[in-house]
Amino acid sequence: MSVLLPIVVALTSAGGSTSAGAATPAPRAAVGATIQNDGFWKDTAGNPIYSQGGGVLKVGNTYYWYGVKYGGAVSYYNNPAGGKNGNTSFAAITTYSSTDLANWKFEGNAMTPSDLGGAGWVGRVGVARNPGTGKYVLVSQLNSGLVFGTSSTPNGHFTNAGTQSSITNVSTGMSGDQSIFTDDDGKAYVIFSNKSGRSHLYVSPLRTSDFLHVEAAKNVFNSSSGGREGNIMFTQNGTYYFCSSDLHGWNASHTYCITAKNVMGPYSAEFVLQGTDADFSHVTQTGLAFTVTGSSGSFVMFGGDRWSDFAGNGIGYNDWVPVTFAGTTPVFHSLSQWTVDAAAGTWAAGSGNNYVLNPGAEADRVAQNALAGWTTTGGTVNSNKLGGHTGRWAMAQTSSSAYNATRYQNISLPNGTYTLSAWVKSSGGQKKATIFAKNFGGSELNSSISQAIGSWTKVSVPGITVTNGSIQVGVFSDANAGNWVNVDDFSLVQTG
Repeated sequence: MSVLLPIVVALTSAGGSTSAGAATPAPRAAVGATIQNDGFWKDTAGNPIYSQGGGVLKVGNTYYWYGVKYGGAVSYYNNPAGGKNGNTSFAAITTYSSTDLANWKFEGNAMTPSDLGGAGWVGRVGVARNPGTGKYVLVSQLNSGLVFGTSSTPNGHFTNAGTQSSITNVSTGMSGDQSIFTDDDGKAYVIFSNKSGRSHLYVSPLRTSDFLHVEAAKNVFNSSSGGREGNIMFTQNGTYYFCSSDLHGWNASHTYCITAKNVMGPYSAEFVLQGTDADFSHVTQTGLAFTVTGSSGSFVMFGGDRWSDFAGNGIGYNDWVPVTFAGTTPVFHSLSQWTVDAAAGTWAAGSGNNYVLNPGAEADRVAQNALAGWTTTGGTVNSNKLGGHTGRWAMAQTSSSAYNATRYQNISLPNGTYTLSAWVKSSGGQKKATIFAKNFGGSELNSSISQAIGSWTKVSVPGITVTNGSIQVGVFSDANAGNWVNVDDFSLVQTG
């Protein structure tokens, strides 16, 4: 499949609605601009967007997005079939602008290696405007410390304004992963975990007078179940939400959150952000968050990073979805396609949204039998394997003995007519093997895959009329010893 998508935000294999037990996305509606996840995003000039580990700042009606362009991102874009690589060489801190949150204009490079003394590791960039000086201040990791840059405009070139080698009260002296959060009163904070271990979470104010120094940190939480990274913050009705990912080394993760009524705490016990469990935050790591407020509503934009150039987590680098609230509970909406009206502060699931979660097994970063979002019968004959149709992984059913196995997913979704499809390879010879849809208010519909299929082939089940707001989809095998099927890139899209 093509991964060179036009202008609108674009990404490729994981995606969908929430599964049974989670909130159903908003009904489809042709409003606003389209955000297409699961592919490489392009800017308004048709060039690849290179922005990872960054942040967004709104100035007037314009959103400015800052992030890092890495050497590995370029090589991965040019040859995604080449798989993961470890090229973290720094090319630039980039700036993009948008008024609709879907179409982004490249504004130029905010900082380059020459601005940073040649640089080494640069990442986790954020920008805030200091109310006193009127300057826009960029804060980024630089090697083992921090660097600050200033500009008189949000889309200008930032001048190196100094470095910082340690943060007071931090267990290892410096931040691991971080982001910049600006509160409603204009004060700005660094939201981070400690370097080396990352089990301690901190909030540190930027120096009020100029934002060019990180003040003493407040240790607001200690993780007892491994480190936390990709730290972000957003607010809703006076509550602060500090959210992070697992310490998985560039990989997709659940999103973990703690809450407080004061930015400096005390914070609550940790909980998993609703909607991020079944596909590990739409196969991303927490990257950035900001609130979109308009004339008719508001929601939180969750910007997930796919470090595909380093970890191989599906196609693309950026994957943005809405977070809404059920009372005080934040709900993550896992969508492959959706529309946003930034001026109104509203959104809706897109007409081309894929309602299957973790459809390409890319959320699961290691070989295993149980896959995020999916349930199995038949035991260990179900697995994942390297060498997918797209991405790194595919689902597999195989055994040296005769077996009967199912891998399935229950999905809540709007009533309507759908087409289910998947990419398949098969040994053939099974008593019965199918891609199926059932429990949707009608009799089971399926497509046979018990014939020999030697190369990746798309198999479809059209005309599925959902009348009860739910469906079960999956792959089934009643197989003889040595029979196998590989399945990748499930898709369930509404067609009427």
